[in-house]
Amino acid sequence: MFIEVVKSKLHKVTVTEANLQYVGSITIDEDLMDAANIIENEKVQVVNINNGERLDTYVIKGERGSGTVCLNGPAARKVQVGDIVIVISYAQMDFEEAKTFEPTFIFPDVETNTVVK
Repeated sequence: MFIEVVKSKLHKVTVTEANLQYVGSITIDEDLMDAANIIENEKVQVVNINNGERLDTYVIKGERGSGTVCLNGPAARKVQVGDIVIVISYAQMDFEEAKTFEPTFIFPDVETNTVVK
């Protein structure tokens, strides 16, 4: 049996942009992506702490070191610049493997969206 579990999470990052005219997705600073073990085009869930919105989209690499967290396309209507969001990725794995799997949780600096070591 396979189950879906949390693979990684960026806990509390600040939305820096909302670009309604873009094709769609979330753009994330590549440093944040690396720290959270998230890759480009990976499906993620975005949870907005400010308004309770939840949405699924995919990730686009943002400029490394920029702190960029930008919701694009229709997702831009679900946030405002300055909102705090959580970005979660999931993985499917065997039930027994899932019992010992350890997800990656990253708690960035919410003011700058930089990785805290």
